[in-house]
Amino acid sequence: MANQRLLPIKNGYNFRDLGGYPTADGHQIKWHRLIRTGSLAHLDRNDLTVLDNIPISLDIDLRAPDEVKKDPDRVPSQAKYYHLPVFEADETDASHSDEEIAAQMQQPGNGYHHMIDVYHRMTTAASAKQAYQKLLNLLLNNERGALLFHCTAGKDRTGMAAYLILSALGVEQKIIMEDYLLTNTVTQEFRNHWLQDMRNHGASEALVTNRAALASVAPDYLNTAIKIITQNYGNVNQYLNNYLDITPTEIKDLRKLYLD
Repeated sequence: MANQRLLPIKNGYNFRDLGGYPTADGHQIKWHRLIRTGSLAHLDRNDLTVLDNIPISLDIDLRAPDEVKKDPDRVPSQAKYYHLPVFEADETDASHSDEEIAAQMQQPGNGYHHMIDVYHRMTTAASAKQAYQKLLNLLLNNERGALLFHCTAGKDRTGMAAYLILSALGVEQKIIMEDYLLTNTVTQEFRNHWLQDMRNHGASEALVTNRAALASVAPDYLNTAIKIITQNYGNVNQYLNNYLDITPTEIKDLRKLYLD
């Protein structure tokens, strides 16, 4: 399969290979080993064939139990499925309806501040700790094929996972932020259409702005998590070691598995 960042998935969005990113010490991430995505619930046979051709060996679902029950994954044929909920309910609002959002997002700035709170909790909540610990341990035991990790939109819970994984592999923070913000580029058409449809149906501009904040990523969001990590642990490597219990030896093992 060709090396390409954005995968040709028709019935899902934000499907991306993390291969090719360089590390600070001159290596690069192997292609077809780490895949970050949005929901797998609506994939058709052709989409699953794309994933089977990589192939996907592990499907890591970071969504809350109610999201999984409502829209279960269409699991690639060679993949083993793991459900590792970052939150017990969808705190990111990625799976909530416009009506549900409208009930709590009428004041300007609500969406932005809500996402700041989400990233604080992803860095400190016990459920998030357990999910990301297990994800990193599964990475350590995946010797062939690709580990795919996802939530609903593939941007927040997935974005935090990508930050931790890329940091563990030694990718520079500037490149990690660029990958994080790539979500906005690859989902722009979808988001613009969605937000315009809200306007066409009479939504207030405050609600549209809040919905836009929920549906996108921003440097402030990820930097919130980074700031908490730095304040409490000094740097992300110490966070991985002292909070997520990933030892320096295991970091070296991850790099052997996923770097050229």
